[in-house]
Order: sequence, then structure tokens, then C-alpha cells
Amino acid sequence: MDAALPNTKKWIVLYPIYINSKKTITEGRRINTTKACENPTCVEIGDCCNYLKLPSVIEIDKAYPRDFMQRGRVRVLLKKEDGTLYNLAITSRKQLMLQIAEMVPRHHGRTKKQEPASTSTAGSTKSGKGGKKKK
Repeated sequence: MDAALPNTKKWIVLYPIYINSKKTITEGRRINTTKACENPTCVEIGDCCNYLKLPSVIEIDKAYPRDFMQRGRVRVLLKKEDGTLYNLAITSRKQLMLQIAEMVPRHHGRTKKQEPASTSTAGSTKSGKGGKKKK
């Protein structure tokens, strides 16, 4: 059974905090704030890796060392055993983080969450004053 599971110990580790625009560099962000995305999750990062055709494993039970309340991380494999890349557009960890940070805001889970909120606020505009009337 252990032979079916790949040895992920040497794969690249990506914590969501690495690409979180709400965090500072001392808190763990690794890319520029303008290129980072807001509050990414492990599932979103894993989906982006699958879209980029990169093997990835989500480890929910792991925590970021500087912030142990931030749960989860993703392990990603960039190169095959013979040294060739899985995706020729991504050659380094930094390029991977930039690509994922660009894709996460367009993730289908985020777009579905935002649509109902925008339609409900647009239809709830009332004319006139609100609140209780004085006697």
C-alpha cells in the first residue's frame, strides 16, 4: 500500500500565507503585495496546481510554523525524476507562487460566493427614508 503513495517529502511546500496579500513579509508572505491575492486556501491552491498539470498533495493537518492557527499546506512537484519539467512555463518556486496568486481570485469557488452577494445588494435599494417614524 505504501508503494501506491508517492514520496512527497522532497516536494516543494506552499503555505497559503506565502501568497496572502493581507500578510507582511515578516509574517511569511513571499511575493509582492500587488501580485499576491487575498486570503487563499489550500483547496484553491491545490485546484490551481491541478489546472497547471502539476502533481500536488494537500496536507490539511499541517500548520504554518510562524502562525500555527493557519492550518494546511500544499506539496507540489515541479520536475519529474529525470529532471524534465511537468509544466514548461513554471521553472521555479517563485514562478509557481506568482501563477497561483494570479489564478486564485478567478477560482470558481470565489466567483460563486461573490455573485449572490452582489445581486442581493443591488435589488434591495429602497426609496425614501428608513427607520422608525417619530410621533
